[in-house]
This record gives sequence, structure tokens and C-alpha cells, in this order.
Amino acid sequence: MLKEYTCIACPRGCGLEASIEDGKLLTVEGAFCAKGGKFVEQELYSPLRNIATSVLVLNGCCPLASVRLTKPVPKAMIFPVIEEIRRTRLTAPVSAGQVAIADVLGLGCDVIVTRKVPAAS
Repeated sequence: MLKEYTCIACPRGCGLEASIEDGKLLTVEGAFCAKGGKFVEQELYSPLRNIATSVLVLNGCCPLASVRLTKPVPKAMIFPVIEEIRRTRLTAPVSAGQVAIADVLGLGCDVIVTRKVPAAS
């Protein structure tokens, strides 16, 4: 079976064509760099995703602060992680780089703030 992917391992965005038989990756064509084959293998056997969203900030000059994960999580855990972030409330002042949730759901990654939110005056 042939399956098409768009590689996101580097900015080039190569169109890849993978030959898969009985759940095993046989060949990958169309990759400009060596990362393409590794990307398809990861997508096939253990897909990971990164999350960037926002968290509520209490008593801040803005009601939200942007957050992201420190590393990708298994694709199946996207919605549980987003629910955990949705339940989180931070109190201003909030600084960029601050850990909003340490080791979110035991996945070995943190949710960190990417935008400074000063306290409301």
C-alpha cells in the first residue's frame, strides 16, 4: 500500500510517498533530507504532536497567556493534555518561561508560558 505524507521535520515540507506492507515501512521516496524517512517511521509507529494554546490568567492586564509544551506528546494524549491546560488558572504576574504545569499528566513534559502578563494596575 502506498501512503502519502507531507514531511514537517524541516521547513522544506517534502511530499513523501511511503510503501507500507503488513504494517511495516518498506520504502520512503521524495525526501530531500534524511529526516523524511525518520518522520514517516515516527508517524506510522508512534505519532507525536506539539501543542500551543493559552491558559487563563487571573488579575492580569490580559485574560490569557500563551503556553506550549516543552516536547511533543503522543497523538492520543492531545485532548487530555488540552483539558488539563483548560482547567489551569495562573495568577498575574506571569513571566515567559514560567512552568504552568510541571510534568503534565506524567508525560515527561512541562507546559510553559510563552508570553509575559503583568498584573492589572
